[in-house]
Amino acid sequence: MQNYVNAFTQGNMPLYFGNTILVTVPSIILILALSSMVAFGLARFRLPGRKALLVMFVAGNLLPPQIMLTPLYRLYNLIPLPDFMSDSQVLYDSYWGIIAIHVAFQIGFCTFVLTNYMEVLPKELTESALVDGAGAWKQYTSIILPLCRPPLAALATLEFTWIYNDFLWALVLMSTGDKRPITSALNNLKGEFFTDNNLLAAGSLIIALPTMIVYFALQKQFISGLTLGANKG
Repeated sequence: MQNYVNAFTQGNMPLYFGNTILVTVPSIILILALSSMVAFGLARFRLPGRKALLVMFVAGNLLPPQIMLTPLYRLYNLIPLPDFMSDSQVLYDSYWGIIAIHVAFQIGFCTFVLTNYMEVLPKELTESALVDGAGAWKQYTSIILPLCRPPLAALATLEFTWIYNDFLWALVLMSTGDKRPITSALNNLKGEFFTDNNLLAAGSLIIALPTMIVYFALQKQFISGLTLGANKG
């Protein structure tokens, strides 16, 4: 325990913040990119089984993550990774594994929200672009994405808060204390026989600051994203 106390008290908290950024930022980028692509396909193309697919995405959010801990732990120890991607040479105890599980669990919620938003956008926008020769990728990048900035900002704020504050996955799927994000690393301050509650409270207050800063920085976009469609119809 003393090693972790020293890590926090001797100015090494930037190490844990850096670990958190390595997990949080790529996860948010991948979640928003993949979910917006899927949402565009579901909202703009009459694909067979699209409703069932959307229901499946929503149903995935209802799955308790705790029931998957043991299968995931075993699976992560069986999936190999090259040395430059993981010191353990498997998906377990690597940043890639934590990023992958966050993307898998959060993409369904973001797809559901973005699909509902894209469906209310005037279809004449993409139809006129199609007449002008714009393909699906051009419609997605030049027309739909700029119009989706409010919900994307709202989702980015929510996802940052959820992933930054995650405690479970890093605790189960990582064994190296120096690799863990800040929230899971803070738990290491609790000893078996003694816990410095003052130090734990101070650390908790410090690690809560980034989420507050992100919320206040994106407050306008977050509120506008949540109130979309409130005055329609």
